[in-house]
Amino acid sequence: MSQLLCSGPQQTWRLEAARRQEAQETPGDFYYVHIKHKKILSHRLGLRMESFRHPGRVCEKKVSVVGSELVENYTVYIIEVTDGQHTWRVKHRYSDFHDLHEKLKAEEKVDQGLLPPKKMLGKNSKSLVELRQKELELYLQTLLLQFTEAMPTLLAKFLHFHFYEIDGITAALAEELFYKGEKLLQDGKVFIVRPLQLHAVSQQLRFAKPTSCNGDAKTDLGHILDFMCRLRYLKVTRLPVGTSNIHESSLPFDLSLFKSLHHIEVNISICTAHIQGLSCLRPSLTTLSIHHSTETMMSILVPEAVEFSQWEAEGELSNCPITAVIPVWSTLTTLDMSHNSISAIDRSVKVIPKVEFLDLSHNHLSSVENLQHLYNLVHVDLSYNNLRVLESAHTHLGNIKTLNLSGNQLDHLAGLTKLYSLVNLDLSHNQLALVIPNIGSLPCLEKLNLSSNPMCIIPDYRTKVLAQFGDRAAEVCLDGQVTTEKELDTVEVLKAIQKARDVKEKRTSSIAKVRFVKPSRKWRRGLGACTVPFYGAAQLKIGCRLHSKHAALGF
Repeated sequence: MSQLLCSGPQQTWRLEAARRQEAQETPGDFYYVHIKHKKILSHRLGLRMESFRHPGRVCEKKVSVVGSELVENYTVYIIEVTDGQHTWRVKHRYSDFHDLHEKLKAEEKVDQGLLPPKKMLGKNSKSLVELRQKELELYLQTLLLQFTEAMPTLLAKFLHFHFYEIDGITAALAEELFYKGEKLLQDGKVFIVRPLQLHAVSQQLRFAKPTSCNGDAKTDLGHILDFMCRLRYLKVTRLPVGTSNIHESSLPFDLSLFKSLHHIEVNISICTAHIQGLSCLRPSLTTLSIHHSTETMMSILVPEAVEFSQWEAEGELSNCPITAVIPVWSTLTTLDMSHNSISAIDRSVKVIPKVEFLDLSHNHLSSVENLQHLYNLVHVDLSYNNLRVLESAHTHLGNIKTLNLSGNQLDHLAGLTKLYSLVNLDLSHNQLALVIPNIGSLPCLEKLNLSSNPMCIIPDYRTKVLAQFGDRAAEVCLDGQVTTEKELDTVEVLKAIQKARDVKEKRTSSIAKVRFVKPSRKWRRGLGACTVPFYGAAQLKIGCRLHSKHAALGF
């Protein structure tokens, strides 16, 4: 043992690597090896014996070099890092290790001989690469043991702790906001954050940890909290997590830290139970967008319904006993819950009375209900659902101006003829086979989309639809195309034909109303054998003239 300690640092690494190779020890056995030989490490690192009394604490973070690969003319070593249940891989060449070691020597007073030396000849040979792989693994493991309490920023970034580990993530985010936070707030741009980052901040607040894990004021958690309290526009979305086994959809995070949010978008496949503190945003939020997250509107708008089934919205009267009064989203005007798995519009819409823009596209809706509670509704998007009929739509949709029903299974539109305030109507990609009757009765309609319906194969389909609007045909934009002069001329011809047809039908109708008048016996006798009855008005007039003439002759 004394011979090993008195040898040079390079000889120490060779002996240690050779001893481990002979013993066929795996990288995971490193901690036990060094607990067994703790005197060696305490001599080399200057550590106290007490540092090894709790090996379980050290084992929370593990590192091993699991392989290598040749890139161009140099070797890259594959490092696997473990933090609790999360693992990820990092790739570095030897020069990266050398740069790290030089900086650690200057800033952290790391032993100069800790890193295995450079090799000028045969550096890519298989035997040397395998030996160096073991030496570099021992080097990293020794650094982890040396910095158990506070890992240097240099080492944390080298091992990508700032991407995957709670302390590293919050430190990196705090440093970013230290430099850019004020400008981001002043510019009023949307701040994009990962669920993993929000989870890390939430976990930091749960544990009794120092606000700065490495003592650097730039990485203090206070920078994050101050930024969150003042931020107005936030987007939570998933970004690539590299080679880690982290599933961001399983990480809960808390939004109650955001006190001034006006706009939030959550665009990630995640269980709604993991989105905590959303109801705390009710007083300030004006736009709420949730995608790929929920099967019900209730779980987002009224999360309290899990505990209180008999609830009522604030300000609403109820004849039934209630167990909770739910505050309304007092400033929310835009709700986007598209691209979810919502099958019904439930009564939770009572708590969003000021919503003007509602997007429920790309869900599983088969009926339209409860929207009569949204008195301020202007824009409704129900595209790409499972709607087949819309009976009495005006009783639910009120005075809306824009309605998108594309991508459904509608084959008739009996329920839309009373939406007199409608300006934009999208019915594309449905099952409409006939030209819609009475569509021209909507007095404010300006944009109509009927593309990709079976009716589009009808000859002169456009002019037949535009003719429904009569004198307003020039004002209507059909299928995204402005009405041409040629189409207007054709519409005029169709109008003239229709007018003539209407006159003929009216004349025929008036003739049919004239009752049959039975001639007198004397008249019939005067006409001789003529017994033809007189039905029409013209025939009746001729009959009257003949009767007068015969009477004058004394018949």
